[in-house]
Amino acid sequence: MAPEAHDVRARAFIILQYLLPQHLLSRLVGRLARSTWRPWKNFLIRTFLRHFAVRMDEAVEPDAFAYPSFNAFFTRPLRPELRPLAGPPEISSPVDGTVSQAGHIDGDRLIQAKGRDFSLSSLLAGEEQLAASFAGGEFATIYLAPYNYHRIHMPVDGGLISTTFVPGALFSVNTTTAARVPALFARNERVTCIFETEAGLMAVILVGALFVGSMSTLWTGDLARPPRSKPVRLPAPRSPVFLRRGGELGRFNMGSTVILLFQPERVRWDRTLQAGVTVQMGGAIGSLIAERKP
Repeated sequence: MAPEAHDVRARAFIILQYLLPQHLLSRLVGRLARSTWRPWKNFLIRTFLRHFAVRMDEAVEPDAFAYPSFNAFFTRPLRPELRPLAGPPEISSPVDGTVSQAGHIDGDRLIQAKGRDFSLSSLLAGEEQLAASFAGGEFATIYLAPYNYHRIHMPVDGGLISTTFVPGALFSVNTTTAARVPALFARNERVTCIFETEAGLMAVILVGALFVGSMSTLWTGDLARPPRSKPVRLPAPRSPVFLRRGGELGRFNMGSTVILLFQPERVRWDRTLQAGVTVQMGGAIGSLIAERKP
């Protein structure tokens, strides 16, 4: 395809997203994906398999049509022996996906795509004190394509401090949209999970997207979108939540993006962690810095 034609198609795709009723469509997709009517769910699964190269041999249940709904098939668990954890003190990838960007947080700015950046404080919904904790630290943004495994796991051991639901738009999070929609990840709906770890504070941010039916965490279950426009700090679980590295944290009911944040001088990313690189859950993406600065 000629560059001019590609650019026209990309612009039309972005304009269409601004015009679509994003939340209504995502709720509809969520309901359809959870239908247990066998002819319908099998049709969805069959259509998906026709368009995407899905590795069903990696799933605990390799029979795609044995799942009770399309959403159950989409969020299927994998055989644990296929995702061994890298040895400590490594940081494990929380997901299977493709690195969108990774590197140093330049003050309050994170790279979104070539020629585009956005603010840490906007990503964290205006929590200035929290943003200050991560300023000058490290970040990694990992995109989950439709064919990827869609459960999210802990990169390091950590105890949950807080969970915040941030309402927002539901633009697609693919490379085309990331290159053209300003502050995409700070505009989209998201769930921010803050953990205390050996490396200090860590944020695991689940970013919603167009057609994502919902997001869920281990301690909240499915997160219903609140009928309000302000961020909501969710109640703390009755029992403290401490998750080991590699433990399941949550899942996307349809695909999206995860952003990791670490404080300054606490972690070092692997040299191979660059835009366009594919990662697998459990694989090493960085390491803890042995001597933490005061």
